[in-house]
Amino acid sequence: MTGEMPTVESDSSAVPGTENDLVASVIDGFDGATVTEHATASSATVYHQVSVSVDDWVSVVRKAKNAGFDAFVDLYAVDHFAQAPRYEVGVNLISMENNQRIIISTRVPYDDATVPTLTGVFVGANFYEREAYDLIGIDFPGHPDLTRILLPDEWVGHPLRKDSSVGAIPVQFKAGSVDL
Repeated sequence: MTGEMPTVESDSSAVPGTENDLVASVIDGFDGATVTEHATASSATVYHQVSVSVDDWVSVVRKAKNAGFDAFVDLYAVDHFAQAPRYEVGVNLISMENNQRIIISTRVPYDDATVPTLTGVFVGANFYEREAYDLIGIDFPGHPDLTRILLPDEWVGHPLRKDSSVGAIPVQFKAGSVDL
């Protein structure tokens, strides 16, 4: 095995089992939501990636939390430079009670890189959203303090965008770090 994760497209309501029933309950009523099952070669753990529209983003995450996926792990943003929509934002959640993991993701285009904030659902999303804003340029309307978190306030651009120049200017991090 090369370390790649096998993926299987699945209709969660057609696959028997508690895992899929729980995921099906999360996406029930959200037209256009798709589910992909992922497994790793090094573990028996299976997790589900749910892709939803940006309009359903907060509602699906809230429904997942209410269904038992109440442990926020992280939030990520990816620049899929050659694809449309270009940006992907996802949240990784765990149901400790059911020993299950779910990733809920959405895609937004370059010219409207806006995803509603999840800080009203998971307070822990605060700093992750600030990081996605700072490094990729995703806007999170409704965020309580959407300011740069790693780069100086006067920094122009977003260095993790794949069209950003590489190494042209050394990164100047905010004060507070200790030089070793």
